[in-house]
Amino acid sequence: MTERIGIVGAGIVGLAIAQALVRTGNFDVTVLEKEARVATHQTGRNSGVVHAGLYYRPGSLKAELCARGRAQIREYCMEHSLPYRESGKLVVALNADEVPRLDEIERRSRLNAVPGLARVSMARLREIEPHAAGVAALHSPHTAVVDYAAIAETMANEIRKAGGRVLLNQEVTAVQTAAGACLVSTAGTTHSFDRLVVCAGLHSDKFAKFVGASDSPRILPFRGEYWSLAPERAELVRGMIYPVPDPAFPFLGVHFTRGVYDEVHVGPNAVPALAREGYTWGKVSVRDTWESLRWPGAGRLARDHWRMGGKEIAASIFKPLYFKAAQAFIPELLLSDLTHKSTAGVRAQAWARDGSLLDDFAVDQVGPVTVLRNAPSPAATSSMAIAEHVLSRYLGIRS
Repeated sequence: MTERIGIVGAGIVGLAIAQALVRTGNFDVTVLEKEARVATHQTGRNSGVVHAGLYYRPGSLKAELCARGRAQIREYCMEHSLPYRESGKLVVALNADEVPRLDEIERRSRLNAVPGLARVSMARLREIEPHAAGVAALHSPHTAVVDYAAIAETMANEIRKAGGRVLLNQEVTAVQTAAGACLVSTAGTTHSFDRLVVCAGLHSDKFAKFVGASDSPRILPFRGEYWSLAPERAELVRGMIYPVPDPAFPFLGVHFTRGVYDEVHVGPNAVPALAREGYTWGKVSVRDTWESLRWPGAGRLARDHWRMGGKEIAASIFKPLYFKAAQAFIPELLLSDLTHKSTAGVRAQAWARDGSLLDDFAVDQVGPVTVLRNAPSPAATSSMAIAEHVLSRYLGIRS
């Protein structure tokens, strides 16, 4: 009898797992998605960057799976005639104080075998990005941009063609395990699977609670807001210009990205969202906010990051402050060049009981249920490698 495997969540990671399963030809695969289309949340609301692996701790899952996933995403885009552009990324130190942190990124990048990485002179920096400022920089020429939503749609179509199902408007309300089966309830329907993989992103901790997994880590939603650069000023950015990130904070800081369709985005910032899907300040969930505030680690998180958090919130509310952070990297930038806020995303950041923010990917297994507990950036880049990892490590399947 063919084994039935259910996937909760039609973001790129859930779809990559489903696609890997149907390609084996040995499983009955169903993806359940609560929205009316795939890639609605994190997958369709990011900057579209295919990361080359600069920042991640050598030996971590992020470092390992990002390297493998980058090559797989490139191959997949070539195979399906999807846009893929290696526009390259500069990581720029603005002053001498940031140079030691840039040195550490270079050290990690070398250990992670980031392809083509180079420490560039100021003259070379200006050749790559003529309008950028800085005192030192790293260049990653194979950092690329794609359309992750288009990749996800292509994956969904491939799953259907192979006999799998991608069922939309199917919000899961409960999960039970009994007599060796997983009973998954949606509105008016109960689906029965032999095994279940949960890729629920912003709601992953809720599913962990359904199946009796640990309540830690909890999901803390952070909104990332982007400004669009005026099209007539798009020549200020050729590829990507990134800051040297603060190692104490799991976000990269405001940066410039020329997308695969030539639009230039400035951002994202990182502000606490007041709802799991709080894409604006006006979207508030009292329940989500209260759950975050009462989490045991909330006090430590506030104490350790209040200064950074205050700056991010202020820049979110006051455009001139956001502009000032961006202008440090491109002195020619004008306030009027930031024309409007484009689509915001919410990062599903896992945090532990002690207030620490989880840095690496994390997966839990409870009986026949596998739950991805932490899959932030570079999860989209790593999606096909994450699928291989889940199949081999947790499902015992060779993809």
